[in-house]
Amino acid sequence: MRHSLFFLVVATLQAQNGTTAGRFHVEHPTLLNLGFEWAISGDANRNATVDVQYRKSGDAAWRKAMPLIRIGGENIYRRREGLDYTVPDGFAGSILNLQPGTEYECQFTMKDSDGASGQTTQTVKVKTRTEPMPYTGGRTLHVYSPEYKGPKEEPSFQSVLQAYYGAGLGDWSVVWERRAQPGDVILVHAGIYKPERLNYVDPMMTPFDGSMSLTLKGTPEKPITIKGAGDGEVIFDGAGNHSMFDVTASRYHIFEGITIRNTDIGFMAGQKEVLGAVGLTVKNCRFENIGFGVWTEYAGSSDFYIADNLFLGRDDRFRLIGWTGPLWQPVGNYGSHELKSYYAIKVYGPGHVIAHNAIAYFHDALGISTYGTPPSDPDQRASSIDIYNNDFHMLNDDFVETDGGVHNVRVFNNRGVNAFHGGYSSQPTFGGPIYFIGNILYHVASGTSFKFSAHPAGLVVFHNTIINEHAVAEPYSNAHWRNNLFISKNTAGRGVMTWANATDAYSSDYNGFRPNKGVDAQYRWFAPPKGQRVYEPKQGDWKSFAALKEFSAATGQEAHGIEVDYDIFEKLEPPTATNRHAVYHAMDLNFRLKAGSKAVDAGVVIPTVNENFAGKAPDLGALESGKPEPKWGPRWITWQPFYR
Repeated sequence: MRHSLFFLVVATLQAQNGTTAGRFHVEHPTLLNLGFEWAISGDANRNATVDVQYRKSGDAAWRKAMPLIRIGGENIYRRREGLDYTVPDGFAGSILNLQPGTEYECQFTMKDSDGASGQTTQTVKVKTRTEPMPYTGGRTLHVYSPEYKGPKEEPSFQSVLQAYYGAGLGDWSVVWERRAQPGDVILVHAGIYKPERLNYVDPMMTPFDGSMSLTLKGTPEKPITIKGAGDGEVIFDGAGNHSMFDVTASRYHIFEGITIRNTDIGFMAGQKEVLGAVGLTVKNCRFENIGFGVWTEYAGSSDFYIADNLFLGRDDRFRLIGWTGPLWQPVGNYGSHELKSYYAIKVYGPGHVIAHNAIAYFHDALGISTYGTPPSDPDQRASSIDIYNNDFHMLNDDFVETDGGVHNVRVFNNRGVNAFHGGYSSQPTFGGPIYFIGNILYHVASGTSFKFSAHPAGLVVFHNTIINEHAVAEPYSNAHWRNNLFISKNTAGRGVMTWANATDAYSSDYNGFRPNKGVDAQYRWFAPPKGQRVYEPKQGDWKSFAALKEFSAATGQEAHGIEVDYDIFEKLEPPTATNRHAVYHAMDLNFRLKAGSKAVDAGVVIPTVNENFAGKAPDLGALESGKPEPKWGPRWITWQPFYR
């Protein structure tokens, strides 16, 4: 009887610890990356793994990618809003740094020493996207401002709405009898296009609210394009209206080479649980004196391409201020202001690409809608989103918010200078992985370089150069740190690094730290006992260490971590810790490593992330010595967009 009971217990444990493969999901591809999710059941002891390899279709040799990350069981919550979400069991991850418009064969192999069942190998072919371009075989429709008196190319129209819908004046503005067709290109010629919304027969044909609602449907192959004709600047001046373009119901539109100014919202592209846009492209445009650039919160909005734009908000250009506390004072902890400009870009849904934008003078630069519990449909979630090579300056809150992200949000190669409350935020994220790779941060007034708040899960932090302390003490889950530089800025009484682990899944190694002088609690740490999945630390759970060697010996982390100072850089000084409202400019800052410094060749190789390193091993931080700097901001800008 005892033997039978023993074998029953063993069989039960094996069944719980063994892994059963479930649904395999290929996320929306982007131009440079591919994302995947794989549901499982079992694996109670969390020792299953998924190896990944890939190759271009037709190639013989396979290349190794990072393994998928084990997710599941992490509790994401914020009680005051009623948010309480537990991440389903599974794996997720990305294959990074691919080529646009290329088909790849990707293979995934699930293993578990306790046994793996079901379809444990998946092989799929997925093609990356290309930059959306106007269709070359459609009609060309010409728009000239009402003031234009010269010769015109035909067919010609006096407003975008007339070319787009064939609309008339007054009540006839909604008689859409001559609609644009998929593949049409509407060329807008130089001039100022300013709605006279209180004029019953407005030449721009806008309705009473002064907004242009565009609802037609292009296709991926035949988008509807509205672009500057190239004969001078095209300016859409909202004259203080609420929104310029409402593209909420549209599909596959391209807006290119135009200026939008003096409006609250440049592009309204979707409302939560109402409707949204698909395949929206906004590129090579300029936004100025706006409250919001591009905005959708609809889960079905997908595959946006928002790139190479300049966004200039309405907020203070001469002092860095926050958004809580008393009104801004020359000396004080926080500033406060009216919300004049909210986000430059805010999205939800899968497959978005937000790249090479320059953004300044907003509350936040760009982000994912905080949204809440993600939809069950994987094609309705904020997953497979790329945010890269953007340039950020003067934000009252954060540079990037991944706050509603679910899986495979990739934030990489961005540069942020001057933010008050935080730099790169996950508040919260719902399982991950959320990748923060190769980003630069300088002068964040708080100690929140990475705002990991509201118990986010699945955080991958590689190769960032952070000129700030990391002091966030709210628990987060499944975080992994490699090859970063955390360079303190002499903040009195604050240590350089805090690790706040809510579960027993974590790792940290090969990072460089510059401690603050005169601080005993230089490295702060807590983590739950092995096997504990939900953890709220008590005050006595915190451990603190004055030196990195002490921290490593006590925790087993940072076996290859090093302590560094500002002499690792060619020429870089810390921001003034006592003046939180100061303004710095990226063109005055040099984040390159000095040849031969301690941070050079001090990192670890990570597949698809840093295999093209220049020396004996990857360097720490965002910039590899001997390699060119990334191009931050719009590729058409040859001058400095943010200056004194």
